[in-house]
Amino acid sequence: MTTLNRRTLLGSTAAVGTSLAFGSAPALASPSRLAPGLIRSGRPVLTHGIQAGDAVHGAATLWSRADGPARLVAEISRDDSFRHARTVLGPVVRANSDFTGQIRVPGLPSGTDLFYRITAVPEHGHGAVSEPLTGRFRTGATGRKDIRFIWSGDIAGQGYGVNPDLGGYRIADAMRAADADFFLSSGDNCYSDGPVVESVTLPDGRIWRNLVTEEKSQVAQTLDQYRGQFKYNLLADNWRAFLSETAIVAQWDDHEVLNNWYPGEILVGRAGFADGTAVDPLAARARRAFHEYIPVGDASPDSLGRVYRKLSYGPLMDLFILDMRTYKDPNTTDVETVDDGGILGREQTEWFLREIKRSTATWKVIANDLPLGLVVPDGTHQESISQGDGGAPLGREIALGKLLTELKRAGIRNHVWLTADVHYTAAHHYSPDRATYQDFDEFWEFVSGPLNAGAFGPNALDATFGPEAVFVAAPPRASASPLEGYQFFGQVDIDARSQQLTVTLKDVDGKALFTKTLDPARR
Repeated sequence: MTTLNRRTLLGSTAAVGTSLAFGSAPALASPSRLAPGLIRSGRPVLTHGIQAGDAVHGAATLWSRADGPARLVAEISRDDSFRHARTVLGPVVRANSDFTGQIRVPGLPSGTDLFYRITAVPEHGHGAVSEPLTGRFRTGATGRKDIRFIWSGDIAGQGYGVNPDLGGYRIADAMRAADADFFLSSGDNCYSDGPVVESVTLPDGRIWRNLVTEEKSQVAQTLDQYRGQFKYNLLADNWRAFLSETAIVAQWDDHEVLNNWYPGEILVGRAGFADGTAVDPLAARARRAFHEYIPVGDASPDSLGRVYRKLSYGPLMDLFILDMRTYKDPNTTDVETVDDGGILGREQTEWFLREIKRSTATWKVIANDLPLGLVVPDGTHQESISQGDGGAPLGREIALGKLLTELKRAGIRNHVWLTADVHYTAAHHYSPDRATYQDFDEFWEFVSGPLNAGAFGPNALDATFGPEAVFVAAPPRASASPLEGYQFFGQVDIDARSQQLTVTLKDVDGKALFTKTLDPARR
């Protein structure tokens, strides 16, 4: 057991978030090397693992959670010995953040594997510190260097939660083995409206077992219940291990709040909710829990906590993370003939077009949490951008058509779209030669998921923008369990020499199902 001198702690608080060169004197003595002393009861404990997020632009955001008031301290090193580690003081975590905290660490070398460990120390500097938790992450490159990342979404849905028989989430081991630069989490980071029970009997007689918590036993409505959805995923041992070794880049979709929600919605006939419940307060609580439990950097231009942002990975790739939920208009039959900005909103659309036109990266990878051409019904209305009409753009398609046309006129052809949401995997090629609306350049959209949820699909494609399903892998029946294998993630590799971008769609065990290599278009 070790102790932390209160004077040392309080005298070093100015070092929070500051950049210290590797090998230089740390701002705070390493907690693992502090001198022994008196030990108080109630030694802090880090309860839900560690994470690194948005590890790009020479910085990263580190995350952990303590079991009570404490200060988080991070150490970062080029090797796992931590002999020449930087130490950065993080925040004092308290009940107002559910004892979660994030430490923004600037001044990191680019394109480098770094080791980190986080320790919780007593709030006032007296007593024993926690056992440290150790992980690693890879910073984004600024020069021309190979890039690899993986993406997927949709976790703990349809009653399939953390299964202790599988170490938590079956897919986590294959994703960890991919050794990716980062993991793009494409939304539905939890199922706040999807309670779990201890066991589910599958059609073939097998039993799916779930860990169950109080918060995960009911639909989320309070702030603590929303927090409990994010905490629940971190009970999965292999998922915590994966997140401790792979930086996350997260966006959100609907199930962080409620299935198919939109701003201003008033709930009627929703199981677990009183008629007349307003969605906006629920979304505010869910957004707070999202930001408390997932490390998101400060690259977003939005001051209200929305998650759209651009992350640059050197000359080969810019990643655009969209928010297709916060600005979404009400779900209707989606056949309106006037553009109301119904999926991205005016502010985000202007930001996206401005930033993508400024981009000099070879590839513009766009993370869209809703698929572009798939029809996703919401009862008699439409949750999706497309509605299946197949003719001239209507409803939300109007804004999408304008955006695609603007990309064409700006000469931006190397854009690739990545999504999840529909619980199967597919490769869609969009071509004006097949389309009703033809004022755009051809492009690809790749779909992958779920991470751990019921599998569905395939959905119908709307012909307006000429999509072709070049590849599809979907279950033979709806809501197939993860034990049946229809869980998917995608992998993107960009070769520094050829500048080719290769997408590989993989199954739950990491087996490659489909591969497509794209050559950069030049103008």
